[in-house]
Amino acid sequence: MIFEEEISKGNFSIPECTICKKIVWPPIEFCDTCMGKTSLKKGDFQGKIIEFSKQNEDYFCIVEIEDSFRIMAKMSKEPEIDQIVKISKCGMNEGNYFFEVS
Repeated sequence: MIFEEEISKGNFSIPECTICKKIVWPPIEFCDTCMGKTSLKKGDFQGKIIEFSKQNEDYFCIVEIEDSFRIMAKMSKEPEIDQIVKISKCGMNEGNYFFEVS
């Protein structure tokens, strides 16, 4: 899948349906609403911290991206609920996506 190629290079983009313009998450090649093909929407996307917890020195946050879908992301400094963040790092590790926000 093209999304996985991009994220493995450290590039975050959002799959969007080319027909109905719905954001498709988790990323798949076809829209789950109208079955249209998806393409990757690139940008400097913002998210809002919904929840967080701490383990050792790391914080882990639930981040709602573009008022549409949620991801789990790591953060190095103490977050605040409703704080606006951007993805600062992303990639794949052993077949799983990872995200860091700041």
